[in-house]
Amino acid sequence: MNDSSQTDKKGTRRSAKEWLTTAKVLTEALPFLLRYDRETIVIKYGGHAMGNERLAHDFARDIVVLKQVGINPVIVHGGGPQIGDMLKRLSIESDFVDGLRVTDKATVEVVEMVLAGKINKQIVSAISAQGGKAVGLSGKDGNMIIARKLHRTQKDPDSNIERILDLGFVGEPETVNGDVLETIIDSDLIPVVAPIGVSATGETYNINADTVAGAVAGELAAKRLFLLTDVPGVLDKDGNLIAQINAERAEMLIKDGTISGGMIPKIRTAVAAIESGVEAVVILDGRVPHALLLELFTDQGAGTLITAET
Repeated sequence: MNDSSQTDKKGTRRSAKEWLTTAKVLTEALPFLLRYDRETIVIKYGGHAMGNERLAHDFARDIVVLKQVGINPVIVHGGGPQIGDMLKRLSIESDFVDGLRVTDKATVEVVEMVLAGKINKQIVSAISAQGGKAVGLSGKDGNMIIARKLHRTQKDPDSNIERILDLGFVGEPETVNGDVLETIIDSDLIPVVAPIGVSATGETYNINADTVAGAVAGELAAKRLFLLTDVPGVLDKDGNLIAQINAERAEMLIKDGTISGGMIPKIRTAVAAIESGVEAVVILDGRVPHALLLELFTDQGAGTLITAET
């Protein structure tokens, strides 16, 4: 009986058809590998993808693959649910304004402990377990992210008068020191950044991870910025995925209500990043296994591509 199967180095028997499929995938990926060779990509990592053990394992492996094929990934991570859990355990109550956590002195200390401590090191350890070399840091390291206090206004529905809201130690990037990240990238390490910034006077600020990822991508003139979410991407009014849009159309979709809620700040981040020099931004579902690889190395893609092109 003719047996066309062969055993790989792990002792797993695979058919000739399976080997041919693998070879076909590799040859199809070659143009994309050349396109992104030595390029920097920034990935905002968070949501359910970060909380699911299997997806976290796959994400870490994908990051190592990217580094091994000559791409320079920079990870900026969130951690809202983990922060909420820790605050609850410490009996510290939280209020939110426009999706932003009002952060007093006690809260910002917990935020920094969870983001720059536990979560950051978990991601670094996961990458190391897959054979990569990662280094964890926050925006305070090397004064990488100089932040300023974020101001928000709210209009009173009765008087129509706007008042300034005090969000406490919630900030936004004022400057990003790309030299710190470039030094890490050049040393063959993978930067994993917690979205904590420091003011010019030394105050610690909690910053939205999407915002930090966009600012970092702009400073590094990244080839791509990936915003991993818990939805497939930008959807039309019928719930279908919009594969590609430009910045102008994105603004139109916000105005007509197609893009709403939490997707609006992601689109604003994407447009700001493109205006800062990022070639394109991809909003994709981090719950899909190997979503990054599908988006980077296949024609099909895995989310919504946002570009400056008309």
